[in-house]
Amino acid sequence: MVISLTTTPMMCAYLLKDEAEVRHGRAYRVSEKGFAWLLTGYSRSLTWVLKHPGPMLTILLLTIGLNFYLIGIIPKGFFPQQDTGAMIGMVQGPQDASFPVMDNSVRQLVNVIKADPAVSNVNAYTGGQGSSNGGFIFIALKPLGEQCKESLQCGVRRTTAPEIINRLRPKLNRLPVASSFLQAAQDLRIGGRASAALYQYTIQSDNVSDLAHWGPVLLSEMKKLPGFQDVNTDAQNAGLQEMLTYDRPTAARLGLTPQSLDQSLYSAFGQSEVSIIYTQLNQYYVVLEVAPSYWQSPDGLKNIYLNTSGKGVVPLSAVTTAKATTTPLVLNHTSSFPSVTVSFNLAPNLSLSDATRSVGEMQERLGMPQTVRGFFAGTAAAYQTSLASEPVLVITALLAVYIVLGILYENLVHPLTIISTVFSASAGAMLALMLFKIDLNVISIIGIILLIGIVKKNAIMMIDFALVAERERGKSTSDAIFEACMLRFRPILMTTMAALFGALPLAFGTGTGSELRRPLGITIVGGLIVSQVLTLYTTPVVYLFFDRMRLRFQGKRRDVLIPETAETS
Repeated sequence: MVISLTTTPMMCAYLLKDEAEVRHGRAYRVSEKGFAWLLTGYSRSLTWVLKHPGPMLTILLLTIGLNFYLIGIIPKGFFPQQDTGAMIGMVQGPQDASFPVMDNSVRQLVNVIKADPAVSNVNAYTGGQGSSNGGFIFIALKPLGEQCKESLQCGVRRTTAPEIINRLRPKLNRLPVASSFLQAAQDLRIGGRASAALYQYTIQSDNVSDLAHWGPVLLSEMKKLPGFQDVNTDAQNAGLQEMLTYDRPTAARLGLTPQSLDQSLYSAFGQSEVSIIYTQLNQYYVVLEVAPSYWQSPDGLKNIYLNTSGKGVVPLSAVTTAKATTTPLVLNHTSSFPSVTVSFNLAPNLSLSDATRSVGEMQERLGMPQTVRGFFAGTAAAYQTSLASEPVLVITALLAVYIVLGILYENLVHPLTIISTVFSASAGAMLALMLFKIDLNVISIIGIILLIGIVKKNAIMMIDFALVAERERGKSTSDAIFEACMLRFRPILMTTMAALFGALPLAFGTGTGSELRRPLGITIVGGLIVSQVLTLYTTPVVYLFFDRMRLRFQGKRRDVLIPETAETS
């Protein structure tokens, strides 16, 4: 506002000169001839359209219907998947895997990932999250277009992060023991739930036994769904444990107590600190444990001997009985209730809307009992919430525009003429998204909201001039709107082209994270191209249509009021 009231008038006074004194160059004269040719063609076509408004009104109605049809069939997503130059992954091994086994398996995974020519660095570790059969991988990719320096890895990184993941997946799946689940790191991660894949589906129950039954069934069925990748579960209920039951009478005869048995087992397998060695520069802790060959399997218990009081040394098996059982490594909870979460990624040709529909149909097919409740969690849950609120957002934006324009014009009809331009813009935006195979996501919705402001500006410029011409110069409605279209053709064309060229770098730009900006640019470009053509013709036609409806309505009211007035007289 400050610039419009101060800087803009100063620049106009300084830069604008009398047209008769200015000598233009060849480029100006050529461009003016081109614009004059466009204006002449628009004048002729608009004259025909105003005389035959039926086809244009039909096109407008078809465009409105096309919007509802496209909203139903266009694939819907949440946020576009970016290539930020980094990938993250989770490692999941067998539930009975020991730390050395997992350590060796993670090293094999790292070697395979490092061998890919697009990978710059890999960091990985095992353990964490309460169990020793998991791990994490952090991968840094080479910048796009960087030439590899290694002689065995020459080439240029032209592949995106999802393509690299698809290239690594079969190689990693052939490795024994642990499985890895990779995903591209995102600038925006909505949902706040860490998992081995981007999307999650959770079942919840009051009864842990129901989860133990339906969790594996859900995992098996989701692996069969087409387009689902990296399907995994956080259920960890098959860990191994060795239960020792000791014979109290026998232990008592030998002078052994439960405390002495616990202490002997802890000294063998608990890595207890028994002493500290002090030197001049440092100190070292002495940790007591059996040799590694004795704690690789439960058979090491057979080599444990106990000191008795007066009976010598006896084997542990003399006073205990060992039994192998299973136990949950981790018992996950969601909102204070036990739960099992199945995580999954999607193939490039599968949208999140199609995936959620497939999961819903699968759940109905399974026929889970009422004690088991299924719902999307994390990113998928945030997507469902946003999908439910997006129509309300668009309708609220249109309602706000209608109210503001109604106050501006002190009229309830002219705002409808302006809002009619939005349908061509949204149809063009969705057609452009489908052409480039991009989902209707949150970024696309932002683009459509921006289009509402851009395209209604064209109609406002026409209607403002037409209303002034009618009120102050007494022109007819048709002459006023025709003159408004002719005089506003240049500024409409200029502002539209400025917005169009401003959106092109977003639509076709490259670089780190450009996937997040691309839907915004494609939405604006597609919407402007379609709306630019239709708005120049539909706006004057709709303006005249509502004016004729107003005159007809006023005529009917006059026919009703005149007899009553005569009778009163």
